[in-house]
Amino acid sequence: MISSMLLVVQMTVPNTNTTGNWTQMAIIIGSCLLCLLIIPRIINYPHVGQKMPLPFPAIFNNPSVASFLAAMSAGHLIGVGAVLGLTNLGII
Repeated sequence: MISSMLLVVQMTVPNTNTTGNWTQMAIIIGSCLLCLLIIPRIINYPHVGQKMPLPFPAIFNNPSVASFLAAMSAGHLIGVGAVLGLTNLGII
């Protein structure tokens, strides 16, 4: 049996549109690319380990695999937060 408290909470949670669309994908890709441009420049040792074979090494600062994974993880966290926030505001 469902508690009445859960039903009250369910009515206050906004619809976050769990079916993805192209706008959400573009926001996450943009935030990942932005993080890939910034994060390898601020990591203390971005060139330790195997290099990631990216097409433009000068633009992306020729990051290692670890710094690439760190940048992609941070980009996804920021992108998902931006998508959820914009969806909550009704912009997306």
